[in-house]
Amino acid sequence: MAAPAFTALPGFRDFTPRECAIRNYLFETWRGVARRCGYVEYETPIVEDTALYLKKSGGELSSQLFRFEDQGGRDITLRPEVTASLARIIAQNQREYPKPIKWFEIGQCFRYERPQKGRGREFHQFNVDIFGEAGPAADAELISLAIESMLAFGFVAGDFVVRISDRQAWINYATAKGVFEESIPDFLGIIDKIEREKPDVLAQKLSAFGLTTEEVKAFIANPENASAAYTAIKADLTARGFGDYVELDLSIV
Repeated sequence: MAAPAFTALPGFRDFTPRECAIRNYLFETWRGVARRCGYVEYETPIVEDTALYLKKSGGELSSQLFRFEDQGGRDITLRPEVTASLARIIAQNQREYPKPIKWFEIGQCFRYERPQKGRGREFHQFNVDIFGEAGPAADAELISLAIESMLAFGFVAGDFVVRISDRQAWINYATAKGVFEESIPDFLGIIDKIEREKPDVLAQKLSAFGLTTEEVKAFIANPENASAAYTAIKADLTARGFGDYVELDLSIV
């Protein structure tokens, strides 16, 4: 009787030496750019307490967890992202480091979702963060690092663009339209899916806030609706020589 032919599980993949070399080139380039920009590397476990993710989000993420009970009876999860682990380690160690804290990690993550082109159930996330420095300057620094990463891979102007959202512009808009503060997160969730939502469903959801699709899309189309925070970010990036690599996109939040 022939032995069973085993293959990788759906959404997972093998890395042959050639594919490993390509992946390692990506990682090495990311590391080089991050270190050149003053960030230091950290590392967190692949397995975390499930409560860390349930507390953070719930909703869609909670249904995509690779979650199981270990032999000690603990409810644990293969991490679906790096951010929650970063928040945990920063909370435990931030007093030991001068501010701002500038860290990065290239971490393996897992999500139990339908595999699709460019996204499996196992993937790597390049996470770069600044702690202890609020405001547009920190945002501009992180965006500039993203641009420098693309340039390090050999891309040039015209090959890519960074679409920058403006959450504050939408908060200002929602407030002016009488949306209650506690309902703003739900409103932002609708805006963030505006490109993918069916027109009739979108109209119905917006009507709950007394708004129409036409007036919301008119707001999106007008770049003058950008907040002062975006204006400051764009000015900072322009001073760095990166102004032409970014554009405002109010259709994402």
